[in-house]
Amino acid sequence: MKLIITDLKDFNLPVEGPHKIIKPQSDIRHCIGCFGCWIKTPGKCVIHDGYENTGIDMSKCSELILISRCCYGSTSPFVKTVQDRAISYIHPDFVLRKGEMHHKRRYRNVISLSAYFYGEAITETEKKTARSLIHANADNYDAQVGAVRFYRSVKELEDIAL
Repeated sequence: MKLIITDLKDFNLPVEGPHKIIKPQSDIRHCIGCFGCWIKTPGKCVIHDGYENTGIDMSKCSELILISRCCYGSTSPFVKTVQDRAISYIHPDFVLRKGEMHHKRRYRNVISLSAYFYGEAITETEKKTARSLIHANADNYDAQVGAVRFYRSVKELEDIAL
């Protein structure tokens, strides 16, 4: 399954195959760092606002696709908040990967992480930062990096094939 996290309320790009789209539909609350998703309800956020199953959704996907406005080389606040709320996707215990300390996998699936950023004037520095961020996220998820692309407008996104 493809899991698409986007900040576009009116997301209507065609997606091939099974997929789920997480987009702004209601207010999303920020992760409060309570670790309830690791201890009390493993894999599921304890905050019930409609976004509590993102970690579980990630466990069912083979592709995680972020579609976001580029904000200083990062994802938009909405997409970042969804990712923060999905910390339950990983296990609280640690392992060494590529000589760095990371959380263990909680699930067996291997994700391919792609990102499609849009914005009128994304600088080369912001693009470099965004690429580094996606690679770091992939390391944290024990995932593979897919496409990382940049577009000047939401309209240009209509040409991508998901």
